[in-house]
Amino acid sequence: ILGWTIIWSFFATQTTYFGGILMSLLINSKLTRGGKLWRTLLVITIAVPQFVSLLLMRNFFANTGIMNTICERIGLTAALRNAGLISTSYIPFLSAPGWAHVMIILINIWVGVPYQMIIATGVLMNIPSDMLEASTIDGASPWQSFIHIKLPYLFSVQGPALVTDFVKNVNNFNVIYLLTQDVYITKDQALASSSAKEVDLLVTWLFRLTQEQYNYKMAAVIGIMVFIICAVFTLVCFRFLNKKEATFS
Repeated sequence: ILGWTIIWSFFATQTTYFGGILMSLLINSKLTRGGKLWRTLLVITIAVPQFVSLLLMRNFFANTGIMNTICERIGLTAALRNAGLISTSYIPFLSAPGWAHVMIILINIWVGVPYQMIIATGVLMNIPSDMLEASTIDGASPWQSFIHIKLPYLFSVQGPALVTDFVKNVNNFNVIYLLTQDVYITKDQALASSSAKEVDLLVTWLFRLTQEQYNYKMAAVIGIMVFIICAVFTLVCFRFLNKKEATFS
């Protein structure tokens, strides 16, 4: 559970951050038609409460959900079964280890990218135009301009926010619980006896321990572990950010 918590926090933070930057660049590109329309559609996803989106996604990707119906009709389920990737009559998007881990990260991208896109758009709009014009005059390609000007500028402004996002994802109760509750059932007896599942984060495991087994001693230990992880990560990252700022200054 500790390993999955760290893996989830890393990928959930990085995928939404870089996905938001990519989406911002694509929508604000001169080659993109209807940029305002695409931006509006993505912003609408933020207006919808997160728990509503997550519960809908849980129903879509359930074992008897619409996605499994579509996959069965187009022959994808049979192809995966013939290839030995699944052994069931459905694709266990949210009900089997591996599948559930990947789907949780992908669904989180859908939920988190629009918010990061708005932030990235605001930061990119504030980059001094003379810097970009100078790089173009010097013969820099769009990719070189992004790597050497835009990305460092984004990191310098959003560095503390990235640290905050990682800590938030370590304690991201909603995404894990709402997507897997009553859908994912663990077959690992050791985990089941501990009121845990393979897809649990430390914080969701803590919740199950207190609500199902009333094991407050173990829950307190897990709470301390979460604090130590967040505190160490925050101190190391801010120390690194301070060194970078000193170098730039």
